[in-house]
Amino acid sequence: MQTDIDGNAAESPRLFYALWPDDETRAALLRLQARVNGRKTRYGDLHVTLAFLGRQPAAVLPALQTILARIPRPDMTLAIDRIGYFARQRIAWAGMHEVPDALIALRQELTRMLEQHAVAFDHRPAFKPHVTLARDASMPADTPFEPIRWQADHVALVQSITRADGASYRVLASRRGLA
Repeated sequence: MQTDIDGNAAESPRLFYALWPDDETRAALLRLQARVNGRKTRYGDLHVTLAFLGRQPAAVLPALQTILARIPRPDMTLAIDRIGYFARQRIAWAGMHEVPDALIALRQELTRMLEQHAVAFDHRPAFKPHVTLARDASMPADTPFEPIRWQADHVALVQSITRADGASYRVLASRRGLA
């Protein structure tokens, strides 16, 4: 497991767990992103959120690392085959028509472990895995594209850092599957 948590972390960093794509998948998502307008997600920040934790005290970071080390090793293929739009938030996104059972199981185990460790998180009953392509976007055109095959074998604990030009993300710890 890779780790990059330092003792100088913010008192209450905004955190989340995510599937973190490889460079090939990011490049394919970037080509797809060119089809949408709005404030585009930076190349290095493209991801699928598994659980948004919000602001957490720095003291909880060791427990979050333990959870990361103990969740099942991710190793699944995602077929990113659709572009969607969350109208209320004005977010253009890429996602899947069919979510693999392995992804649902990974999320369920992660949320179970968060609850077991009494870590607060945004537990919405409907899990809609997606990659945010752009914010402040208008509805993208419904145009077909060749599905992006993503060997999703990298899960990360990530800090969201608010900047004047939008959020950026810093991987604090990560783990790869057996692939």
